[in-house]
Amino acid sequence: MQHKQSVAFHTLGCKLNFSETSTLSRMVANEGYENRPFESEADIYVINTCSVTENADKECRQIIRRIQKRAPSSMVVVTGCYAQLKAKEIGEIPGVDLVLGAAEKFNLVHHLSLLGNSDTSKVSSCEVNEVNDFQSSFSIDDRTRSFLKIQDGCDYNCSFCTIPLARGKSRSDRIESICKTAEMLATEGVKEIVLTGINLGDFGKNIKNEESEKLIDLFNALDNISGIKRYRISSIEPNLLTTEIIHFVAKSKKFMPHFHIPLQSGSDTILGLMRRRYRKNLYAEKVSEIKSLMPHCAIGVDVIVGFPGETEQHFLETVEFISSLDISYLHVFTYSERNHTKALEIEPVVPVHERNNRNKILRQLSYDKMTHFTNSFSGSTRPVLFEKIQKNGIMQGYTDNYIRISTPNRKEWENEIVSWEL
Repeated sequence: MQHKQSVAFHTLGCKLNFSETSTLSRMVANEGYENRPFESEADIYVINTCSVTENADKECRQIIRRIQKRAPSSMVVVTGCYAQLKAKEIGEIPGVDLVLGAAEKFNLVHHLSLLGNSDTSKVSSCEVNEVNDFQSSFSIDDRTRSFLKIQDGCDYNCSFCTIPLARGKSRSDRIESICKTAEMLATEGVKEIVLTGINLGDFGKNIKNEESEKLIDLFNALDNISGIKRYRISSIEPNLLTTEIIHFVAKSKKFMPHFHIPLQSGSDTILGLMRRRYRKNLYAEKVSEIKSLMPHCAIGVDVIVGFPGETEQHFLETVEFISSLDISYLHVFTYSERNHTKALEIEPVVPVHERNNRNKILRQLSYDKMTHFTNSFSGSTRPVLFEKIQKNGIMQGYTDNYIRISTPNRKEWENEIVSWEL
């Protein structure tokens, strides 16, 4: 009897990567491979990488070294953004057998069938401008929630970002296709879908010049699908968050009162250096508009600290601006240099220790914001979608407005929406 090869996947980075890894794992399972947890021993290890920060690159290398120690005879495949940006470099790392760039990622099964036919690592990549197909992806590992990719790539040219170099031009799935996937997920028992993309607000663009579709049209279509109880918008640029979308979410019973809106800096000077397509007044207007319609709405904010040229005054301006906003939490990123970005030409460079200090200050501000937001609902009742029961005896769930709830396991609450007094 022929040995059934085992494959273990590991994901670095964003929700979009998780949706793609989940899709890849189903693809290999359908071809007869056995999926195994990444911590166990497997014949093949696949690492789906991120390259937003230097830490993501380092983590990938560390994982490769751990695999070599745990299972030195196993094959190692590296794909994802880091693999597209630095394919040759990764191919030279000891222990790497295959590197798949953006165009070859979803041809994984074919490449796995060829593994072991060479003593040297194989790099299969292309120029990023050749990456123009859209591959539908979704996660279904957690039956409660699914991350569904509706858009990929980015046409923006932010001076700190390598994503357009790794993901290619902006392109989208079709509304009909997305709705069919959502309907299928509903039959699988999924209650919540998180809509993901690289630049979600750019939905509708299609490299093949097909008739464009609008994000608001997609939202309206999804709102009518039975079975799915909740939708969340993973992240949307402030300049693409339209009044129409805000009003739609305010009226919808399925789209949750929760936005994640990248800010990156509260200084207009730094926003200009970053090549962002808005200024802080627009951002403040969006937050105000959301809160006027949905006072209970959660708003998450991405911020980068230590960007080149960011003086102490610029940083204090950011702290003051964020403090003035009625937002709920922050995702704080410490700037790290990325090859082939315009930010490398900007001076002065902020010392690393100062970047780290600024990160700590904003993380404390995030904690204070989230604490205040959560406490403001004390005594009120909100719907909580609980996830699967946990081995540690504590199950978790989220309110509609993204407050995390923990409670002792109750089997009857698993994957159910429960009214909860905060």
